[in-house]
Amino acid sequence: MELEQAINGRRSIRGYRPDPVPRALLEEIIALASRAPSSMNTQPWHFHVLTGEPLERVRQGNCEKMLAGVPPQREIPDHGTYEGVHRERQVEIAKQLFAAMGIAREDKEMRQDWVMRGFRQFDAPVSIVVTFDKSAQMHGTIAHFDLGAVTFGLVLAAWDRGLGTVINGQGIMQSPVVREVAQIPDDQVIMTCVAMGWPDEEFPANAVVSRRRPVEETARFVGFID
Repeated sequence: MELEQAINGRRSIRGYRPDPVPRALLEEIIALASRAPSSMNTQPWHFHVLTGEPLERVRQGNCEKMLAGVPPQREIPDHGTYEGVHRERQVEIAKQLFAAMGIAREDKEMRQDWVMRGFRQFDAPVSIVVTFDKSAQMHGTIAHFDLGAVTFGLVLAAWDRGLGTVINGQGIMQSPVVREVAQIPDDQVIMTCVAMGWPDEEFPANAVVSRRRPVEETARFVGFID
């Protein structure tokens, strides 16, 4: 697949077939993603790849704690409540997804079920928990930038090979559960996770494509002579 095809064609996948993903394919994807740039070539990232019974335990623990009202326990600052235009974009994609899934605004049960799908990592057969070296924290949030780059590499490499993904902060919302099950070392910080698997082409939300801001709205060109 051409790079432009992968970037333009990629979308977040929230419905998966149960078919397993071969370990060799995952290793190939991680190796390609690891070509991402990082500050001073520090490469502070680590990948904990879960499937099968361990992933089911993470799903169960995540859901049980959230349903019990346990506050989120992320290891990086939470994004909090978005406001203004950022909130508008958040609402826009939610409306697109709910319309695709036929979830009415007043249907609290279906809306709750959709939220819990996120905590179950959308029932994907694979979850890649992305972490970074705790020692990198002394350099501020630069490691967050590095992990953003490598995570985008993961989703593009997966898409190129026919796999779908969704970058899923809900999946690590109860990070102590993830850390215990995945046996993540204490010298690493859990950043996010990527749900991954073969897309279910019949799942309505998988057809949703979020709107992107045009270049004239996001970019300024200084010193150019047209």
